[in-house]
Amino acid sequence: MDFNATLIGEMISFAILIWFCVHFIWPHLNKAIEERQVKIAEGLNAAERAHAELKSADVKVAAEIKVARQQATEIIDRAQQQANQIIDKARGEAISEINRLKATAQDDIASMAQRARDQLREQVGALAVQGASKIVQREVDASTHKALLDQLAAEI
Repeated sequence: MDFNATLIGEMISFAILIWFCVHFIWPHLNKAIEERQVKIAEGLNAAERAHAELKSADVKVAAEIKVARQQATEIIDRAQQQANQIIDKARGEAISEINRLKATAQDDIASMAQRARDQLREQVGALAVQGASKIVQREVDASTHKALLDQLAAEI
């Protein structure tokens, strides 16, 4: 192989190109690569934080759902208790109203019966007076007396 001036020129120009790239191009490339690495690392860290936050949010959501279900169960239980209390109260009021109406009806029946007895006594008294007046108007003998009593008994 011939060692000539072109080879030396090419080596010198190649060395100048390497020196130029190392001093002027390589620092900018390194800086861009390092910035890119930092951005990628920050992105990965942000993704990990977001993933951790998502997990904690899932845990919080599960806890909130559990609390909401417990509250719903408590509300349903309270509503059921209130419904039972309302039913019991209505039942008690209905029973007391029935007893009151029954007592009123019994009082009405007793007063009606008493009025009927009073009217019957008045009628019996009137019939007795009528019978006595008929007996007094006639002559008292046993057969007439018996006939008047039979007639009076038939009228009663």
